[in-house]
Amino acid sequence: MSTGSDSFMQLTRHTESSPMNATFHRTDEHSNGRSEHAHSSFLNTIVGRRGSLRPILDEVEAVAGTNTTVLITGETGTGKEVIARAIHELSPRRNRNLVKVNCAAMPAGLLESELFGHERGAFTGAVNSHVGRFALADRGTLFLDEIGDMPLELQPKMLRVLQEREFEAVGSTRTTRVDVRVVVATNQDLKQMVRDREFREDLYYRLNAFPVYLPPLRERKADIPELVEHFVQHFAESMDKTIETIPEETMRALVRHHWPGNIRELQNYIARGVILSNNCIFEPGPLERYESLDPEIANPTLEDKVRREILVACQRANWKLGGPRGAAARLGLKRTTLFYKMKRLGIAPPADEWQD
Repeated sequence: MSTGSDSFMQLTRHTESSPMNATFHRTDEHSNGRSEHAHSSFLNTIVGRRGSLRPILDEVEAVAGTNTTVLITGETGTGKEVIARAIHELSPRRNRNLVKVNCAAMPAGLLESELFGHERGAFTGAVNSHVGRFALADRGTLFLDEIGDMPLELQPKMLRVLQEREFEAVGSTRTTRVDVRVVVATNQDLKQMVRDREFREDLYYRLNAFPVYLPPLRERKADIPELVEHFVQHFAESMDKTIETIPEETMRALVRHHWPGNIRELQNYIARGVILSNNCIFEPGPLERYESLDPEIANPTLEDKVRREILVACQRANWKLGGPRGAAARLGLKRTTLFYKMKRLGIAPPADEWQD
């Protein structure tokens, strides 16, 4: 607390702190280099490690030294990539490559080539051979984000490489063997996708060898003050501004907030707040009404229940309304009907998440 008033929190400076992957990782002098304490040092860089993340990080430490496939689940913006990075950094493979692939970022044909490589002339436009991500990650770690968006036709090949540690590049008859530790992540309900026949059951059980669940930020309220201070410090330094205090009223409002976009949304809000702040005091703009929805209403009305159901469906669909895996399909509604209900209930996605 500041000495001048009880209504302010005084920031503790971490001069080398910085966010990683829009989540909750920071770097400092203790995590630079490869010392004999590398294992504990990396965990020490994770914001919130003394709170609700402690049991999760204990699981991460336990599995990191093995070759077991890890499935990281949780809503979008909860920091799944940071946990994947932690598994790699705490493993014997930490001096090798950590290769990342977003399965939702490319079509099926391109994803197969990206993962397994292709030979020259394998398809139109393949003027050169291409080394795939599995080969690049040999003796290292491959992180497959948004695994729920992997096309069904590609999943048998994925299952084979997990089980047999071998594959053929597109257009090749030569089998390549690899030693790769695989970590996958998703914000989708893979069990439900298996029931809906949108994801292979055998691949699901192969991926689910060691599940790690990351809770949403609304279930980690005790960690919010540390995250807020961390992001305020980082953005103030990057913008060459000085912010020394955070009003207690502001901090209480941030802790009470619902944060449907989780840590990523909090980070973006703090960045905007630092831009608006002057006189060394953190003075962010108002919080939007939809973000303040309390999921733990004592006596919820039917409207409260409908609003909550729509929010959950939108978050699980990464705020995509249409399509076979969009929020409308999850709710059994037409896209136009869902859009009307959201407008009537005052539900709107984070500005950088909207996908019609």
